[in-house]
Amino acid sequence: MKRTTGRTLAFVTSMIMTVVLLAGCGGNNAPATNKNNGGASGETNAKTDATNAPAEKTTLTLMVGNSGTTLEALKAVAAEAEKKLNITIEYDIKPDGTEGDNLVKTRLATGDMSDLLVYNTGSLLKAVNPVENFLDVTNETFMADVLDSFKTVVTVDGKVFGAPVGSSSAGAILYNKKVYGELGLTIPQTWDEFMANNEKIKAAGKTAVIASYKDTWTSQLFVLGDYYNVQAQVPNFADDYTNNKAKYATTPQALRSFEKTEEPFKAGYMNKDFLATTYDVALKMLAEGTGVHYPMLTSALDSILQNSPDKINDIGVFPIPSDSADVNGLTVWMPSGLYINKNSKKVEAAKKFTEYFVSKEGQAIFASKVKAAGPNVIKGIELPDDAYEGVKEMQKYFDEGKTAPALEFVSPVKGPNLENLTVAVGSGITSAQKGAEDYDKDILKQAQQLNLPGW
Repeated sequence: MKRTTGRTLAFVTSMIMTVVLLAGCGGNNAPATNKNNGGASGETNAKTDATNAPAEKTTLTLMVGNSGTTLEALKAVAAEAEKKLNITIEYDIKPDGTEGDNLVKTRLATGDMSDLLVYNTGSLLKAVNPVENFLDVTNETFMADVLDSFKTVVTVDGKVFGAPVGSSSAGAILYNKKVYGELGLTIPQTWDEFMANNEKIKAAGKTAVIASYKDTWTSQLFVLGDYYNVQAQVPNFADDYTNNKAKYATTPQALRSFEKTEEPFKAGYMNKDFLATTYDVALKMLAEGTGVHYPMLTSALDSILQNSPDKINDIGVFPIPSDSADVNGLTVWMPSGLYINKNSKKVEAAKKFTEYFVSKEGQAIFASKVKAAGPNVIKGIELPDDAYEGVKEMQKYFDEGKTAPALEFVSPVKGPNLENLTVAVGSGITSAQKGAEDYDKDILKQAQQLNLPGW
């Protein structure tokens, strides 16, 4: 997805969101043996006392992008790791986007990759042949506390290859908690309850659902953020969709995502100037309470903090509702991964650094430099007291296991024209059914370009 905190739509974020996502989606092991200090110890335990660090210093190279705050947070962790492990990190900075992807592929192909690499998770990971290039960390003890939802997006051929870097983010409904209190509204558990809230908000003279179609990428959230509901009802959808066995237009649970894009417009719940409204204006409306619901990535909380710091605690988060209260969870944009070069001559040192990075101590240092747009993906890593109120609301879904990676993390198929199609559906130009059918055609073109079997 474009303009995400994490990824292209991650983080976007995020959501790699824009925004490089942390092990949002669990907690990890410190290099000590105390399980309460971040997890069970690895085969080789690094002493946390600097006086017991190895006498000989080891230098590792780490390739990472230079956007956002991830690099500075990594440097802070590395500074402490140097004291405790006598391991120093040299940074190999790569560009973002396609240029960076091409550089990673070239360096891997020529055997010139750094000892460690911060890179994409999900379908983009598969494009760099992790089985051949990265160390299998499936059975490493420092991965014991990493959430399965994250492991899913760094698993290829049944093997786990990466540890999480950064927080998660989610595609959800950002809402104004202050207005909810004034109108006596409660968090909707179903789509019908959501629409009922919208009716009360409209009656109060406010915009119920903010749309910012001037920035077309923002129109996708009702479809992309609804994926938890799809997979909860159709568990094999991602595989069948990738293998040309399932379609949006002919899978009722997936078609609902397009219908949810259409229904707020048809009911008159959107701002009248939605085609001219930008992302930044939408966030201002939400912060000021003139608009109450905004389907968006939670990485948007960073922008609200920057532009409306006095309003940030008024913003909450809840999942895009399904049609049943029994199906209620978050679609998550996972953080980037930290990968160990399989062909590095310093694999043991790289493992020790990774173990420290995902420990409670390492994660606390990282979090002190990065404001999380979602919960951690490591068990036992608690949100700081100054975490966003909206992120605190997200935590229970992680604790209860009610999360699913966004479809783009588990399938390589995402049509390039989705944002234009969702603008058309969300504007009443075309029906939800027609939009889904058109998207299935858009997917066909991309799948064939990727030479996927069955297409």
